[in-house]
Amino acid sequence: MKAWRTPGFLISVCLFLAIAVGMFGISRLLSGGDADDTSGFSLGFGDKDVVGLVRIKGNIFDAKKTVDSLTKMRRSSRVKSLLLRIDSPGGAVAPTQEIYEEVQRFRKTGRKVVASLGSVAASGGYYIASAADKIFSYPGTVTGSIGVIVVLPNAEKMLGKLGLSFNVIKSAPHKDMGSPLRPMTDEDRKIFQNLIDDTYEQFVAAVSRGRNMSVDRARKIADGSVYSGERAMKLGLVDSLGSQWDAALEAARFAKIEGEPRLFEIKSREGFLGMFNKSVMGWLNGGASSYFGGSPVMLQYMWR
Repeated sequence: MKAWRTPGFLISVCLFLAIAVGMFGISRLLSGGDADDTSGFSLGFGDKDVVGLVRIKGNIFDAKKTVDSLTKMRRSSRVKSLLLRIDSPGGAVAPTQEIYEEVQRFRKTGRKVVASLGSVAASGGYYIASAADKIFSYPGTVTGSIGVIVVLPNAEKMLGKLGLSFNVIKSAPHKDMGSPLRPMTDEDRKIFQNLIDDTYEQFVAAVSRGRNMSVDRARKIADGSVYSGERAMKLGLVDSLGSQWDAALEAARFAKIEGEPRLFEIKSREGFLGMFNKSVMGWLNGGASSYFGGSPVMLQYMWR
């Protein structure tokens, strides 16, 4: 009897299909519909004006969903101000800058933005916060870490011990710079340092503009150090110590909304599988693999 015809094999296939169908069903129940469905965009508050709420949580390696939410907030006349809730150690440079620019577009409409920093709002998390009109933080929030990092692993010795070698054919000397298959040359290091310096100056410039401080003062603070929210306020990186609700009340005051403000948030319907992919696979694809050479070299506004 062939292996695939045995009862054990058929039972295994059935169990696998049952688990797959079950996970899909749970995902649908948790999401309440199709993943990433933010169509409709009904505020659900009658004709009342609202404060828009956008959360930036976890590592920043993909800006699409956040930018989509910010764009919809900007296009709604009912959203009179914006509250950014940031709990992130940062992430890749380009997605961070993309979100920052979309926050700036919202402000250009004449509406105000208030940032509320959670447990951690460091590096790229703080970069985005610097686009706000006002920043609230808890005294114990970890913030700062203004700087840029790139991690370039070298696996040459390990591969040599395994008896593996690679033939690399390239069009120019620096085409494979950053490769884990060869040591970094002095010229490679110089090129990478120039790249780091360029993106670092972009960060410093953003802090200088957003916090209304001189470039020299911003550069002095931007040594990569992390600060408590209390220390950050003394340095001029934070405006007030307070909770998310304090920040929401300030956003409502900016918008001249009387009484208790209504917060409107566009929630992405990801479901179980979507949340797993975002939290685990997203880190593997974006964060972890950049450390271990599994993806192209990634410049990061990232704490650690």
